[in-house]
Amino acid sequence: MSFSQALEVVIGLIFVFYVLGSIVSLITQWINEAFETRGKSLEKHLKKIVGDNHVGDFVKLPQIQSLRPIRYKNWYSFVSSNTEQKMVEKIPVATLVDSYFDFVGLTASKEITGEGLKELISAFPDSEGKRAIAKWVGQGVTDLEELRKRTTAYFGGLMEQAAATFRSNSRSFVIVLSMLLTLFLGTDSIQLAQTLWANAGIRSAVVAQAQIEVQMQAVEGTVSEDRIDDLIQQLIDLDIVKIGWWQTEIPPAGSDINTWATFIVLKILGLGLTVMAVSQGSSFWYDLLKKLVSKGGSSSSGDGEAKG
Repeated sequence: MSFSQALEVVIGLIFVFYVLGSIVSLITQWINEAFETRGKSLEKHLKKIVGDNHVGDFVKLPQIQSLRPIRYKNWYSFVSSNTEQKMVEKIPVATLVDSYFDFVGLTASKEITGEGLKELISAFPDSEGKRAIAKWVGQGVTDLEELRKRTTAYFGGLMEQAAATFRSNSRSFVIVLSMLLTLFLGTDSIQLAQTLWANAGIRSAVVAQAQIEVQMQAVEGTVSEDRIDDLIQQLIDLDIVKIGWWQTEIPPAGSDINTWATFIVLKILGLGLTVMAVSQGSSFWYDLLKKLVSKGGSSSSGDGEAKG
């Protein structure tokens, strides 16, 4: 067994996972933008701060309105450049605290007694935020700067929770899309590895494409939609990713039941491995690919000199 051959197979597998992961990442981005999942995750946690019935008024504050991202109105709006403001997706903690103090009237209360503060808090909209401040005041915290400090820590935790909620939603999309893409393509990691191991021409071509992709990523920094189209076409041209189950290599006619059982088990295992690999995301595989391509290139050149 040649180490360079094994390394090239690994690079080839990682390159395929990277391309499929890029497709999944792009579709996930489309879904998140279309359904504003980041904004909805944030809104869910803003309701904890100001209450369900007041979040609409809260996000209308000028300092929060200015944070709304501008994106295409519809998926086809790139033709007419028709854009609109979307839901707020992220609010800096300092801005959130200032906005809340403005919203409930604490900003104007420079000098206030404990009783006056309790009376003011009683008029706050019912929410977890109100109950948190009321609890601190009940514990004897009546200095506004100390309340601001505690509120900053509290809101910071809520913003972390909002970000974690969004990441969890996105992760679910990635896993489901990885399953759907793998099943649609029928990409079997075991069969893919066997193809790369047995075919030196395909193996060398894939490693070369992987090296080119790493170089382009170093220059461009991101993978554009057009670039993903090119990568998919390259895999198809290399006869690695076969779109459609009708291209699956099945046991020949007349094979016994053991042969078919082995085929089915390996196919399920191979598809499962692909789903797990693709769901790791394109960034994970790109980082790994970047570390390996230099080794793959030096190994390949070394083999070529030996053969010469």
